[in-house]
Parts: sequence; structure tokens; C-alpha cells
Amino acid sequence: MKQIIVGVDVGGTAIKMALITPNGELVAKIQEPTPVAEGEDGVLQKIAGMTRVLLHEHGYSLEQASGIGVGIPGPIDAKNGIVMQAVNLHWTKPVLLKQKLEALTGRPVEVDNDANAAALGEMWQGAGQGAQDLVLITIGTGVGGGVILNGNVIHGMNGVGGEIGHITMAPTGGAPCNCGKTGCLETFTSATAIIREGHLAATNGTSPRLARVLAETGKIGAKDVFDAAIAGDAASLAIADQVALYLGLALSHLAIVLNPVKFVIGGGVAAAGDFLFSRIRDSFTRFVPFTYVVESTQILPATLGNDAGVYGAGWLIRSRMEA
Repeated sequence: MKQIIVGVDVGGTAIKMALITPNGELVAKIQEPTPVAEGEDGVLQKIAGMTRVLLHEHGYSLEQASGIGVGIPGPIDAKNGIVMQAVNLHWTKPVLLKQKLEALTGRPVEVDNDANAAALGEMWQGAGQGAQDLVLITIGTGVGGGVILNGNVIHGMNGVGGEIGHITMAPTGGAPCNCGKTGCLETFTSATAIIREGHLAATNGTSPRLARVLAETGKIGAKDVFDAAIAGDAASLAIADQVALYLGLALSHLAIVLNPVKFVIGGGVAAAGDFLFSRIRDSFTRFVPFTYVVESTQILPATLGNDAGVYGAGWLIRSRMEA
């Protein structure tokens, strides 16, 4: 009987789902709004319903599904498939996701944090292919991460392994972070941080170009800052250099502790391309004390985009098939 894997990426806005073959071919994918207002049971019933519909539409029975892998935001007890909490879904108490979804579908279910799932997806079918030791950093509104060593996600005792965005980069001062601290990596390198600094440059007279953008559109985006930097705007260049400085510094710390083969950087900010990546590599080189570590470590853009999560969720099942 031909087998298929169901990969699910649950977000506060949408549920993405894909059918993936055991060799990593994405057969089909759909996306539907997350029924957050219906609570945990409504979300799980939605996943079960989407699974049945997608399998049926592409000629698979439920029995042909090897399992359902789920990536979801928040701390996870991956071993038992329990979501400890999911702020974006308004889940404030532990949810027995594995147990409940298995009861709804009759299929095996594996669960992990969404950033960990994205890291596994990049390892399986993205920029991390061929690497068993890699770190994924996602840079968007915040900064997330996933750490994979010897092909396995590092969860840590409380499931917060890989929370790279909350490494303290400024022990005193620094901007406030959503975690309650100040001076986190996220406060220097996220799109939120770039927009904050860009808005300041637009309003304090140091960047006439960004001032024009603000006057014309009423807002500043991270892309506006990088576009201005590429065009030679001095204030925007300073912001881009700061982002690269702190990213390179953080990666140098991780390289000395973890020594991965690859750092894979995804999220909207990574779209700045080699303009940003060349600066991150320069910063990384500056702070790593061992030349051979610099030479053997790749810093690469993620390649799977929004599909990383469903691929990684699928890998949760694929790796189970091998066990």
C-alpha cells in the first residue's frame, strides 16, 4: 500500500498542510484560516477535517497516511506530544495534542515547536541538506531558532532549546524585548528592531531618504531600510551594519558551543540577500577565534520559505518510519 505523510504547520492566522511522499516530494498543499476562537478542540477538529479532505482529493485513504506531523508555536513536550502553551492560539494550559488528534484521526501523530520543524524541513529538503549538525535562525517580527545536532532537535529540559532570539547581547541598557528582558538579540536584529531604528532615522533628520518614505507611505518597513542602505544612505547602512554585527556575534557564540556545519537564516529579513549575508560573514569571522571553524562553517539563506514548516512536520513522521 502506497504511503503518504501529512505535514501540518499551525499558526495563529493559518493552518498550512501538505502531503509529502517518504522520499520528500511535496504532492499537494492547502491553507485555511485557524479557528482560534473555537479553542483547542475546534483547531484539532479543523486539522482532522483538512486531513481527510486533502487525502481524499488526491486519491489516498486515511489508512495510507503513515502519520500526521504537527509544528506549532510555543514550548512543547515533544516526547509526549503535549503543547505546554501557545500564546498565538490563546492556549494557556497544556494541550494533549498527540493524544487528541490520534483519537480524531486514528493515525500516529508527532508534535514539535514550529521553529524546530522549520529547521528539520531545511535539513531534509532545503539549504541544510547533507548536514546533520545545523542551526536555523528565523528573522521576522521576532527571532526564532532551531538547533539540530546529529540529526536530532535539541529541546533541552523545558523545551526552550533553540530560543536564539533571547540570547542577551547587551547586559545593561538595550531595548525592551517581548520576553520581559532588555538587550536580547531580537531587539537588535528583528524586523521590529530594524523598523524601530529606521523610524528614528527618518524622524531625527539623519536619513532624508527614509523621511521621504515615511512622508509618502506613513510607515517604514525593514525592506525600506535595506533598500536605502543598498542605495548608500548612511543612516540605513549603519542600521544594516548593526544587524550584521550582532548576528555575526551571536553565531560566533553558537559556533564555539555547537560547531554546526551550517547556519541557515530564514524569515523576511534574510531577503536582503548577499548585501546582508556578506556582512554577517564578516562579523562572524571577526569574532570566531579559530580559522578552521570559520572556514568549515557555512552561513546560508533558507530555501524552503513558507514550506519549511510542513516539510519539517513531515520529517517528524519520516524519521519515525526509519526508527
